[in-house]
Amino acid sequence: MGSDVYFTDLFVGGEGSRLERLDALIRASGLDRIDMEGKFVAIKIHFGEHGNLSYIRHNYVPVLARFIREKGGIPFLTDCNTLYVGKRKNAVEHLETAMRNGFSPYATDCQVIIADGLKGDDDVEVPIDGEYVKNAKIGRAIVDADIIISMSHFKVHEMTGIGGAVKNLAMGCASRRGKMEQHSSGKTYVVEDKCRGCRTCVGHCGSGAISIVGKKAVIDHGRCTGCGMCIAACRFDAIEAEFSDSVRDLCCRMAEYAAASVLGKPNFHICMVTDVTPFCDCHAGNDSPVVPDVGFFASYDPVALDQACAEAVLAQPVNPGCFADGKTGGKDLFSRMHPITDWEITLDHAERIGLGVREFNLIRLKH
Repeated sequence: MGSDVYFTDLFVGGEGSRLERLDALIRASGLDRIDMEGKFVAIKIHFGEHGNLSYIRHNYVPVLARFIREKGGIPFLTDCNTLYVGKRKNAVEHLETAMRNGFSPYATDCQVIIADGLKGDDDVEVPIDGEYVKNAKIGRAIVDADIIISMSHFKVHEMTGIGGAVKNLAMGCASRRGKMEQHSSGKTYVVEDKCRGCRTCVGHCGSGAISIVGKKAVIDHGRCTGCGMCIAACRFDAIEAEFSDSVRDLCCRMAEYAAASVLGKPNFHICMVTDVTPFCDCHAGNDSPVVPDVGFFASYDPVALDQACAEAVLAQPVNPGCFADGKTGGKDLFSRMHPITDWEITLDHAERIGLGVREFNLIRLKH
């Protein structure tokens, strides 16, 4: 039997707003079944890298935060520091980036807390005894929270195929060493005849694994964490990732980390299928959307939620002139854009370990 996934489209006919649609979705989907009285409620969100414009707009957060306060809860926005070089690798820069992108306490109606502390090492080991992960390293503020609500921008991802609720919980709730553990099986390599020695990848490597030798990039696999940032950074497609096991391990580790992040806690999840970009919001820039905006989805089951969002994207026409336009091959749109990926691995493993189920019952809101 499938899990209930609630959906609202974005057509307001000149009346109302998307904020009202989100509020209606939250109230119709039964979020009030969670006892929030006096509880700390972590709203897990991605603040967007500096320069990126496709992350969830801060304007949506007060809708959720005010609902939580209405139910007696104490909401706070949170995310963990990044593994790669960027503007979110420590709590100071992370908070500055969040504020620049609009996520201030005044704009969102709740405080902002970086879950794994100043340097990304304030975490708690959560025992799960998984097939791939035995002790997940989760940001302390997330572990300390009483309730987890994820708010995710659904998009395409260059390593995992899709980025939705499961990835938001997995990578987003992991400390820096937790992110390293999830990426530990994947390594990248340089296609020498494509490399121009431009050094762009060197500047994007957070582990100091890339150097230029003889005018070509060289990757030290002893230091490489497999985060994949160099792949997207290279303008000449000169860096690729190992296929099969590395991607499979990443996807399965993500599923287990997602399970660890919500272990023993009431949890609820919202996905916004808008501005569906071909790359993660971790990049300091973004491409144009690959499909038209679809709407907002919500569920108590993050697996069913991601399945519903993926199917909704695959049902859309491809936007002309976008990154996906004209690409062929692959079993679906996601793998046509990023051939090494298989988004179903994550959801299959998540279902296997009991995080949720892929079968869903779509409940459309009537307006």
